[in-house]
Amino acid sequence: MDTSYPLQALVASAREGDQGAWNAIVERFLPLVCALVRRHRLSEADGDDVSQTVWLRLVEHLDTLREPDALPGWISTTTRNECLRLLAARKRMTPVDPLDAGSLGGVEADVSGVELVALEERQALRDGLAELPAGRRELLQLLLTDPPIPYAEISERLGIPVGSIGPTRARALEQLRNTRAMRALAAASLEAEGERR
Repeated sequence: MDTSYPLQALVASAREGDQGAWNAIVERFLPLVCALVRRHRLSEADGDDVSQTVWLRLVEHLDTLREPDALPGWISTTTRNECLRLLAARKRMTPVDPLDAGSLGGVEADVSGVELVALEERQALRDGLAELPAGRRELLQLLLTDPPIPYAEISERLGIPVGSIGPTRARALEQLRNTRAMRALAAASLEAEGERR
């Protein structure tokens, strides 16, 4: 599919596992992500991290996106939030001399609640992926590469039919949501939400 297709058609096809539709979405909105990264003056490596996180979040939330026309706003907001999170983390870093053993003693951990939550989410995702069967874990990892790998290549690497990739991805994501690690994260989030009220 090319980027001129209506957004609703691209989103619907991407939800069904159409790699061409996913590629078209990334191609259409990558300039927006890059522009926001540049606006926040991030390094190339940090910009790559932000971009990868945005596309990962989109894979996680594409099925729950109620209005496909809201996708540009969702991508903008997610990119901006990731840029700000990364910048906030950079401000809290304290340079130390690694050769001066005494310099580490004076450094206090300055981790905000937001950063801590992000770290916990990343670790839960890693732990959840580790709980998945190897084939499903590898499939999700291949689907999250940037630039995206064509379905034909994924099919060849994993030895599964191209038509099975989308449904298998959906089952793998559902299985990931139901891993011990992700359920524990969800429970902790609900508990924290209850404490804030």
